[in-house]
Amino acid sequence: MENIMSTHTLNGKVALIQGGSRGIGAAIVKRLAAEGAAVAFTYVSSAAKAEELQNSITATGGKALAIKADSADADAIRNAVEATAKAFGGLDILVNNAGVLAMAPLDEFKLEDFDQTLAVNVRSVFIATQAAARHMTEGGRVINIGSTNADRMPFAGGAPYAMSKSALVGLTKGLARDLGPRGITVNNVQPGPVDTDMNPADGDFASSLTSLMAVGRYGKVDEIASFVAYLAGPEAAYITGASLTIDGGFGA
Repeated sequence: MENIMSTHTLNGKVALIQGGSRGIGAAIVKRLAAEGAAVAFTYVSSAAKAEELQNSITATGGKALAIKADSADADAIRNAVEATAKAFGGLDILVNNAGVLAMAPLDEFKLEDFDQTLAVNVRSVFIATQAAARHMTEGGRVINIGSTNADRMPFAGGAPYAMSKSALVGLTKGLARDLGPRGITVNNVQPGPVDTDMNPADGDFASSLTSLMAVGRYGKVDEIASFVAYLAGPEAAYITGASLTIDGGFGA
């Protein structure tokens, strides 16, 4: 596993990351493992990457479990939660990172893509949180990965995606009210453009987005992962119901 600076604030904790085999999700898995958590993560099609990530953590003495689960499938989500709790003896941290982005002109947008966007980006968050909360005690953490597009969609064709990420803002607030009396926090992280294999920081499209950012560059996956690790730790116990933007001034 990569050498990541850590303070081991999550020793003894168990985390499940929905959508953790690549990009931002993989960076979160690595960071939480480096902080001492036992980590389970789901994947759909990136089996080789999932196995590589799992092995990189266990090879250095960490605990990791890759689980194949489609976040559009309610039973698969619930089974992933139960598999995590069974493997590691509980569940303390849930990171809802699974997401899809379908883009098309309004008059060409397919209804099945609209439904898939809601199923993965919103419905899966509710299902996973409902299932995970049954295992969580005081100090539990739910962290949703939204998008700065909830506040700003600077181009056409992404209305359903923007809607789904806006829905997470309200869902996060409602879940925070539901779980707050139990000492469980729920927050929503809203990244701006981040350099990943699915959204590389080069090319004409990237240049157009970079021009909209105050810092003039894409974010790095480790910057998002560090923020998530903070929210998962004990110092963030008074933060809940918040949508926290980390976007290099994209929405400024």
